[in-house]
Amino acid sequence: MKKIALSIIFIAVGHFTFAQNLDISGFARTYEGILFNTGDFSIVQQTLNLNFEASGEKVAFKANPMMYLYNADSLDFRMREIYLDLYFENFDIRIGKQQVVWGKADGVFITDIVSPLNLTEFLLPDFDEIRTGVIATKLDYYIGNSTFEIIWIPVFTPTERPPPGSIWYVQPEFPAPATFDWSMAEIKPGLKNSEVFGKFSTMTSNIDFEIMGAYTWDDNPSMHIQKQFEIDTITGMPILTGLNIVPQHHRLYVGGGSFSTDIKGVVLRGEGAYYNGKYFQTEDPVQEDALIQKDYLHYLVGLDFNIGGLMLSTQFIQQIILNYDDYILNEKTENTMTFLARYDFLRETLHLELFSYIGLTNEDALIRPKLTYDFNDSFSILLGSNIFVGDSNGRFGQYSDNSMIYAKLKYSF
Repeated sequence: MKKIALSIIFIAVGHFTFAQNLDISGFARTYEGILFNTGDFSIVQQTLNLNFEASGEKVAFKANPMMYLYNADSLDFRMREIYLDLYFENFDIRIGKQQVVWGKADGVFITDIVSPLNLTEFLLPDFDEIRTGVIATKLDYYIGNSTFEIIWIPVFTPTERPPPGSIWYVQPEFPAPATFDWSMAEIKPGLKNSEVFGKFSTMTSNIDFEIMGAYTWDDNPSMHIQKQFEIDTITGMPILTGLNIVPQHHRLYVGGGSFSTDIKGVVLRGEGAYYNGKYFQTEDPVQEDALIQKDYLHYLVGLDFNIGGLMLSTQFIQQIILNYDDYILNEKTENTMTFLARYDFLRETLHLELFSYIGLTNEDALIRPKLTYDFNDSFSILLGSNIFVGDSNGRFGQYSDNSMIYAKLKYSF
């Protein structure tokens, strides 16, 4: 199947190349990482990213196939984007598989929920590679400096999780042997199962802001737990003997917005969203499927500023479960901060950067220093490290054994 897909792409590219002006760009990259504690390779990846673009006065086309080769023989082919743009006097329409980026946050997904995430390597890949393209129709209507954006998604795409055997896979802990029934996890394409997103954005001399709303599916399935019991022949009491886990996606209503403004050279950013109808895992013995439905709030405030040539950025992020129940496994509030520092040397050819997630609630962190040198406009080398700090209870601390050093060589064309 992958060979057939590649053949179709190259035939199509050849046709467009001879038929009209076609811009071809992309990059080739080699990426290797080594774990600190064992010296084993955490990743051995070769990547080819291609962009085919053609445009005219009223129409444009883009195709972005991407191929990852892991180790020596595991090929992962992805058509990240393939869409058609139609241009009119006051509006544009984009039809096809596309990535959509919303909001003002860096490294955090609050209102940026149109494109689901590929978390098979946690949060380590570049963020344009973490987002997954969705098959959608997007309409942008322009009024002065303002834009109304409507997106209709007929085919649901869930978050992609690491498979068992991956160093990023975390085995769930259950009080009894568990089996999984995935029959309810599929969302069949259809009008009643489609997703709708809307956004209004405007730019003024003082502030940029966005207001959004969505009728969507939760990209992460809720784990409905069916308990299996046997009666103890001596005491007559039921004994838990097994669990049947039924993952299922549920509808969410989401409303929120974001803003950014410049105050005497300091950029103040904010973003927030209210999620209605989220299911949370519980330990409540009364809840038959161990789930409870609550609303929650997710927001951040951030600052960006420069000191000399040093660029600095920080964000405070909070998630709050409303009408909290003590049986819920998640904390009522979860607080996180991010910190970014970047400095360019040698006529902006050497880049030193430090980005960190700091989990305030669970006292854990992900610290990501990296050094990039641009040999020329096409070729660069990157040396970096991903350092996980904390215990297994934290979002970042659970990967404390996965701290690594890595290198990337990249040729762009």
